[in-house]
Amino acid sequence: MVSEFEIKKQICDIGKRIYDRGMVAANDGNISVKISDNEFLCTPTGVSKGFMTPEYICKVDAKGNVIQANPGFKPSSEIKMHMRVYQERPDVMSVVHAHPTFATSFAIAGIPLTQPIMPEAVIALGCVPIAEYGTPSTEEIPDAVEKYLPYYDAVLLANHGALSYSDSLLNAYHKMESLEFYAELLYKAKMLGGPKELSNTQVERLYEIRRQFGLKGKHPANLCPNAKSGKKSCHNCGACGTHSSANANADADLVAAITKKVMEQLGK
Repeated sequence: MVSEFEIKKQICDIGKRIYDRGMVAANDGNISVKISDNEFLCTPTGVSKGFMTPEYICKVDAKGNVIQANPGFKPSSEIKMHMRVYQERPDVMSVVHAHPTFATSFAIAGIPLTQPIMPEAVIALGCVPIAEYGTPSTEEIPDAVEKYLPYYDAVLLANHGALSYSDSLLNAYHKMESLEFYAELLYKAKMLGGPKELSNTQVERLYEIRRQFGLKGKHPANLCPNAKSGKKSCHNCGACGTHSSANANADADLVAAITKKVMEQLGK
């Protein structure tokens, strides 16, 4: 069994990887690991993830209350978001929050990462929706993220960053790395005139490969709410994003039509 000290060292190592890859700036980002049903190790607030050592790491309970922290350190202010993930996903053992440049740019632009452009992303990552904006360190972000947790293993945070989670610290980090790589490729493909997406048939074949591999986590291959209702999977329709410009335009047109009708009835 891995000791707490070793897990703390692993957290520091992943923190440095995130920092060195430019996924966070200054003191941004946070990491946590579940070590028992009521014990979690997490990064402290107000420190750079690239310069941590094991004594920086704090221990909290399932409500985010401090169990142990060395003088001068206190848990990340985003611990509420982490606890909500653990609460809703018993299979999750680690959570990573960062601000990777390309993925966060999509989050700021309100564009979910749903386009099927490469086999690896379809199989390993699935779709990545955008959770509505919430004020950091409040319950707003956990509340916004919660509805996506049963269906996805990574979520963009509107105007904020990205969140990934998995059955181990390394896997949670890998999802964040894959998310950023996917976002960068999609961005560059758009600059070249737009990506050529995989077809529905190709996506379904990749889903079947994932099922054969027996990969853990949540994924459109077997959990997509659209696929369950007989519609196209969200890889092909983008329905897992709530901030798409198409939806926004449709809503605006609907409001305009209703307003026009009301004004006609009022004789104006």
